[in-house]
Amino acid sequence: MFSSSTLVYSLSLFLSLSLLSFLFFLSSSRRDILSPADELDDLKLFHRAAVSSNNRRLISVSHTPPPKIAFLFLTNSDLTFLPLWERFFQGHEHLYNAYIHADPSSRISTLLSSTINAKFIPAKKTARASPSLISAERRLIARAILDDPNNLYFALVSQHCVPLHSFAYIHNHLFSARSSPQSHHQSFVEILSDEPFLPKRYAARGVDAMMPEISFQDFRVGSQFFVMAKRHALMVIKERKLWRKFRLPCVDDGSCYPEEHYFPTLLSLEDPEGCSRFTLTRVNWTGSVGGHPHTYGANEVSPRLIRSLRRSNSSLDYFFARKFSPESLRGLMEIADDVIFRD
Repeated sequence: MFSSSTLVYSLSLFLSLSLLSFLFFLSSSRRDILSPADELDDLKLFHRAAVSSNNRRLISVSHTPPPKIAFLFLTNSDLTFLPLWERFFQGHEHLYNAYIHADPSSRISTLLSSTINAKFIPAKKTARASPSLISAERRLIARAILDDPNNLYFALVSQHCVPLHSFAYIHNHLFSARSSPQSHHQSFVEILSDEPFLPKRYAARGVDAMMPEISFQDFRVGSQFFVMAKRHALMVIKERKLWRKFRLPCVDDGSCYPEEHYFPTLLSLEDPEGCSRFTLTRVNWTGSVGGHPHTYGANEVSPRLIRSLRRSNSSLDYFFARKFSPESLRGLMEIADDVIFRD
C-alpha cells in the first residue's frame, strides 16, 4: 500500500516525464547539453532515492548506527590528491562513504584504493555556464542517499580540494551533539544577497526569465561547494519548480553559474534558519582569472599556509580548501601528519 507521499512523488514523476517528452522535440534548437534522456534517468533516480528514504523511516532499529559523512567528489579529470585523501580517511571506514562522479574515460575507477569506501559513478556530460553541474551534484546526492541510510551529511568537493583538518575533527564538529535529531542538523551552504554582480546573474537567462517562480528579491548566490544536512539533501532531489527555471539556457554565459545560484536560492526560500549561510570550503578569489580562483602552487605549500586557510569569520574553521595544483601534492603529503591532520 502506497503512502500519500509516495503517490505525490509518483504523480510528480509522471508529470515531469511528460514535460521532458515534449522538451525532447525542442532540444535541438536550444543551447543546452542536458539531453531529455539524461533528465529522464535522473528523475527516476531522484524518485527512487526519495521513496527509499521514506520507507526506511518506517523501519525501527534496536540500536543507533554511527552517523556518516558522504563525500561527493565532482571531477572531470583524474583525482590528483587521492593519496592525501586516502591518508585522511584511513581508520575511519565506518564513518564515511565516498562517491566519485567522473568521466568513464578517466583513470579514477582503476586508482580507487581498497582503503577508501569509494563508489565510482560514471558521469554524464557537464560544462561551465550550464545547469549540467547542478544535475551532477543532485545525482551524487541521490546515489549517496540510496546507498547508505546512515549518510547524514553530504560534503561536495572537487579534484582540486584538499582537507585542512583530520577526519576526526570534521566528523566531531558536524556531529558534536550525538543525540541531536537529523531535523536539527545545520547545512553549511553559502547564501549571499548583497553581491554587486547579483543583477547580472539574475538576468543571465533573460530579464524576466526567472519570473514568476523566482523574484529578484529571492535570488541568492554562493559557493558551489557545500556540506549539506540530509533533510536538505532530500529537499534538493525532490524539488522541481525552481529547477525548471535554472535549467533554462543562458543568453549571457559570462554571468551564468547555475551551480552557484540554485542551492543558495532553494535553501534560502525553503529553510533559511536551517543554513549557516557560509561554506566550509576556503577559496581564494584574489587575482582570479577567467572565473577561476587562485591556484596554490608547490612553492606556496607550507604549515603557515594551512593554518591561514583554516581561519574563518564563523564559529567553525574551514574544513577544506581549493584550488591546488597537481605539483603541490608532494609538499602536502610531507606536512600531512604533522600539520594538516594534527588539530
